[in-house]
Amino acid sequence: MTVPILLFAAGMGTRMGALTADRPKPLIPVAGKPLLDHALDLAKDAQIGNAVVNLHYKGQMIRDHLAGQDVLFSDETDCLLETGGGLRKALPLLGASPALTMNTDAVWNGPNPVTHIQNAWDDKMEALLLMVPTKNVHGHLGKGDFEIDADGRLHRGPGAIYTGVQMIRTEALFDIPEQAFSMNVVWDQIAARGRLYGTLYDGQWCDVGQPESITIAEAMLHV
Repeated sequence: MTVPILLFAAGMGTRMGALTADRPKPLIPVAGKPLLDHALDLAKDAQIGNAVVNLHYKGQMIRDHLAGQDVLFSDETDCLLETGGGLRKALPLLGASPALTMNTDAVWNGPNPVTHIQNAWDDKMEALLLMVPTKNVHGHLGKGDFEIDADGRLHRGPGAIYTGVQMIRTEALFDIPEQAFSMNVVWDQIAARGRLYGTLYDGQWCDVGQPESITIAEAMLHV
């Protein structure tokens, strides 16, 4: 199944401090390559449909960086819509349901996460989140986001960490009345229907959310 993907690149990147004064967070280099390129390379190596990048903070720099590549842009310059609202706005460009989404502020060492989640998808699911056990996490603080039960369903609680990669039936987005909203709102509604699932990634994952995480990520990548 060929699935479209949205790469989230619209955030302000405030936790990066001075590093985002002159560039958007997705263009910060890790191991000699911008974060956005790390994510896009994984998407291109998997079997995907349309690739869409959403834009807000210093969006023209991202357009210029990706010029000539087979990428579509969902422009949120006028209003930052958060993850859920951003995905809903991008739906005409994505063109199919289910769709993938991927954060652009992480790096990976192991199997392709996009391929992993596509292979784990089942039609009984309304949403599938790619999780990583805390022992495989770098540069991320917290006790975990979800517990995974014996049937693979997710429940809020300390457990595995959400990696920022999901596959979701996009029809669920239209149940939310707000223009800007988090994916967490959608996940809670899907979970109440018993159709929110998780799959564990067995490689290493680093959240590059703050300046000190860059060296942690590069060490994980053995640079």
